[in-house]
Amino acid sequence: MEHLTSQGFSHPLRPVSLEGYGVRLDPMGLEHAADLERAVHDGDVWRIRIASAPAPEDTEKYIRDALRGQEVGTMLPFVVIDCASGKIIGSTRYHDIVPAIARLEIGGTWYGRSWQRTHVNTACKLLLMCHAFETLEARVVGWRTDRFNHVSQRAIERLGAHRDGVLRHHALRRDGTVRDTVMYSLLAGEWPEVKIQLEDRLDQGALEAGLRQGRSPSLG
Repeated sequence: MEHLTSQGFSHPLRPVSLEGYGVRLDPMGLEHAADLERAVHDGDVWRIRIASAPAPEDTEKYIRDALRGQEVGTMLPFVVIDCASGKIIGSTRYHDIVPAIARLEIGGTWYGRSWQRTHVNTACKLLLMCHAFETLEARVVGWRTDRFNHVSQRAIERLGAHRDGVLRHHALRRDGTVRDTVMYSLLAGEWPEVKIQLEDRLDQGALEAGLRQGRSPSLG
């Protein structure tokens, strides 16, 4: 049997910027508190009970908690930036990082209402999966979401992830109620085909946007 230590990431996880398809993911820091607070007010996404966005008054604590996770090696948080405007429009992260088996999860994701149901989520997930599978050489990438967050479940499934099952009575929501958690995963061997599908989707979306605007599309 192969020892677990031989299955670790090819590189240690360190803060890094990732950019493509009109978005940039920068390492989260306390200097982003005001911009993140403005982003959660876009549609008041922090009011959604099953969402990951912090309440405005909790933004600095939200960042400090994420940075503590980064310090102990279980988390790598990012702010999401729209390249065209330079505005911070949300956040995402790697979490539940297990180097011994080259596993990590993508989550804690939220965007201002103006950016939901756009190319942004697909672009961010593509950047994160490219880095995980192609640079870090992860063996598996996972996702988890609230059983009642059907929008999130559909978004994860559109990425090509496999639904692994439901953990019942698994985690606290922000309001103190207990949620069931739906678990998903994607294996390294499944990544090449998923990457092609996601790139095609983004290319098609950019083409359609360009045609609507009467000009050649630019993905950035």
